[in-house]
Amino acid sequence: MSEWWTYRPSDLLMFAPRTYWRLFELHNESLWPIQVLTALFTIFLAVALWTGRMGAVRAGMALLAACWALVAWTFLWQRYAPINPAAGAFAMGFALQAVAILVLSLAGSLRVVNDVARQRTGLALVAWAEFLHPWLAAITGRPGSQAEFFGLAPDPTAIGTLGVLLCVTSSHRAVRSLLAATWGVALIWCAVSAATLWTMGTAEGWVPALGAALALAVLARRHA
Repeated sequence: MSEWWTYRPSDLLMFAPRTYWRLFELHNESLWPIQVLTALFTIFLAVALWTGRMGAVRAGMALLAACWALVAWTFLWQRYAPINPAAGAFAMGFALQAVAILVLSLAGSLRVVNDVARQRTGLALVAWAEFLHPWLAAITGRPGSQAEFFGLAPDPTAIGTLGVLLCVTSSHRAVRSLLAATWGVALIWCAVSAATLWTMGTAEGWVPALGAALALAVLARRHA
């Protein structure tokens, strides 16, 4: 029996990288053409955050909550859990995040930040998640059918949500606490995904890591 110190992180993976990426291909095929609807939703949400129309922002966040619930059930639970037992816990976390975001959409004290840097960075993360993140598949040599879309796949959904959270705030302590919790879930997923992708030997792990780092850096600048 080989000594434990001879094992590499990749030896602990319970699935092959090609199996992981194949999940997204099957996922996209089963949900088409929802990808078109999520693109329209992203534009709606970005415009709402840019203009500060709170009625539209609340509607957008309610739809964002639905996206987290969709990822929890259709991807993490139905597709990822069969090859990774930990995905069941991830699905539960995403479901709780959906509830938290839905509650935030109903909070009367929620408002768009009066901070240009936070707003622009947040919108840039939202734009990345929807319009640029899917291109990582082609850039890394995978078929376009395996692309990850905002609102359907966990990574772009978490990164885009960090962008949304950068754009909103509240003066109410309970709402701020709930916002902090939603930040935590999105950041934890980015860390988990980065570790998984690095273990798989792909440089794509830097994407959720950098997205989280950028969001945190801008948030820390505001509170410095």
